[in-house]
Amino acid sequence: MDTNSFAIAIMAAGKGTRLKSRRPKVLHEIGGRSLLLHVIAAAKTVVAADHIFCIIGHESDRVRAAVASTGVQFVLQPEQRGTGHAMQMLKADFELSGAPLPKHLLVLSGDVPLIRPETITAVRDLHLREHAAMTILTAVPPDPTGYGRVLRASENGPEVTAIVEQKSLTPDQLATPEINSGIYCFETRDLFAKLDALDTNNAHGEFYLTDVAAMFVAEGKRVVAIQADSVDEVLGANTIAEMMHLDAAMRRATARRLMANGVTIFLPETCIIDAEVSVGSDTVIEPYVQLLGNTRIGTDSRIRSYSVIQSSTIGNGVLVRNGCILDTAEVADNAVLGPYAHLRPESSIGEGAHVGNFVETKKATLGKGSKANHLNYLGDTVIGANVNIGAGAITCNYDGQHKHLTTIGDGAFVGSDATLVAPINIGAGSYVAAGSSITEDVPEGALALGRARQVTKPGWVAAQKAAQKSRNKNC
Repeated sequence: MDTNSFAIAIMAAGKGTRLKSRRPKVLHEIGGRSLLLHVIAAAKTVVAADHIFCIIGHESDRVRAAVASTGVQFVLQPEQRGTGHAMQMLKADFELSGAPLPKHLLVLSGDVPLIRPETITAVRDLHLREHAAMTILTAVPPDPTGYGRVLRASENGPEVTAIVEQKSLTPDQLATPEINSGIYCFETRDLFAKLDALDTNNAHGEFYLTDVAAMFVAEGKRVVAIQADSVDEVLGANTIAEMMHLDAAMRRATARRLMANGVTIFLPETCIIDAEVSVGSDTVIEPYVQLLGNTRIGTDSRIRSYSVIQSSTIGNGVLVRNGCILDTAEVADNAVLGPYAHLRPESSIGEGAHVGNFVETKKATLGKGSKANHLNYLGDTVIGANVNIGAGAITCNYDGQHKHLTTIGDGAFVGSDATLVAPINIGAGSYVAAGSSITEDVPEGALALGRARQVTKPGWVAAQKAAQKSRNKNC
């Protein structure tokens, strides 16, 4: 099949008044990304990005900016006057640009984020197989009340005779279980030829795309339908509560996908796992873990409870102990983190390295086999292999105006409570004594001490107590 003969239009112009939100409806998020981005991702598996047309209206600049990186095209619908009006705007855009019309047009809704690429493909394939003018995706919910119903010519056949809105159903039709999803495929020229005939003679005064189905049937053109495997695929959301229902459904599906690929997730209902997350087989995810953004985790790793990992890459055989927070960090194979370590952006932890209790890193590289096990801050730092950072040692990277770099060579030893004042270079194999404040470079193999000389006064405590006792007597 020539995929260039297909285009996809995504209706994303609505406001979503019932959400009671200043954010455009399609920019609300489930599963870690906006509703519209989910739909675009599914659409891009069927056609190229430049064959996808997002019809935007409410807060159009904001919507455009949020999804511009996907490479899709945009069509403006300044007034939102219904689904038929959205197609009228698309038709006008083609006429104005002079771009060639695609032979077929798939129409998706920007607020239906659970739609699967397989389902879009099934709609496309049925449309081609049946040589239809219009193909409708349907679903059968537990309660169809409030939805438009799809009436078929026969129970098992694809042919559709009508789409009837809830208020227009006859008593005999009320039991019809199959609903219209609002997702369609059209012969583009047939659709565009009917758009000017649409009217607003309805309760909402809008142009309805569903009216095209009646026009086609009246002319003897084929209108067919295919039922989605799951009603969740075609559900939109008009309230925050409904949005969270979709979020829960997506996260359940993500957890099931990961477990089907060999990932153990204890109490998956307690975990927050975004749709883009990938995890290798034999990795264990304990309860109350959050895996967010485009996080990637290798095989045979273990993520212990209460850790939050955002858009980070974790290798194979890594142990992330309880309560760690990672944000756009990289962790190599067999490293150990935590408990309660905080890896801030641009942190890179080497193979077999340890980042321990209450250690914070930022824009820091910790080399292979190096360890910072207790109460450290390591910022703007490049640390070589097999370095030991003692408890409480920190890099002082900020002078109040600028950040400066600390480099620590392979095999160096930094004693407890040392402060390394950047910019500074600690040579390979050197030692920094505990409690030192180091302000100058340390050569390879040297010992650096930067602390005041200790003064010890024998008998000082007894003398102080005697003096205090004498003062008390004289009072």
